[in-house]
Amino acid sequence: MIRTGRYPLLRQAFACWNWKCALLSATARSVVYLAAMARTGLRGGLTIALVEMAYVILTAGLYAGLQQKALSLRSRFLGNLAIVAGVPGLSQLLDWLTHRAAGAPAPVRATLAVCVFAAISALFHLHVMRRGAFLTGRAGRSLAEDFRRMPRLIMEFALWPAALLFGFFTRVPRGAESQAAL
Repeated sequence: MIRTGRYPLLRQAFACWNWKCALLSATARSVVYLAAMARTGLRGGLTIALVEMAYVILTAGLYAGLQQKALSLRSRFLGNLAIVAGVPGLSQLLDWLTHRAAGAPAPVRATLAVCVFAAISALFHLHVMRRGAFLTGRAGRSLAEDFRRMPRLIMEFALWPAALLFGFFTRVPRGAESQAAL
């Protein structure tokens, strides 16, 4: 076991690590890479997927932990921005650099597929974390409880764009309200 007492940055990283998201992200992202690679018929697809899985297992928990920490920022807007853009942007940059360093650069199609998945995943992380799911530490519940709540959270997330549009079109302009009161 690594003694983190001599390495404060390492201790902070492990304290921030979200094992729930690491497990789920490594599984999901590797499947996305394999699917994208299967369509291209590119040799070495398994190597790329294995690099992705190893890298994500090591880093996804840290990134999700950073997202969880961003929930407590004073500015809700900055916290949401960090969760949806900052952490995933850093993640994708480091992911790309890791594949380059390993000699297994992913083709553009696979990279774009993972970027789209990362954007949707970040929005989903924001959605579920703001509702208390997939959090670790004192704020977290059991993984079984998180999974029990998942169908409702997924449905809310999937219906969110429709709810936004419905809310936008059903709002009465303030000027019309005040004239109707006269």
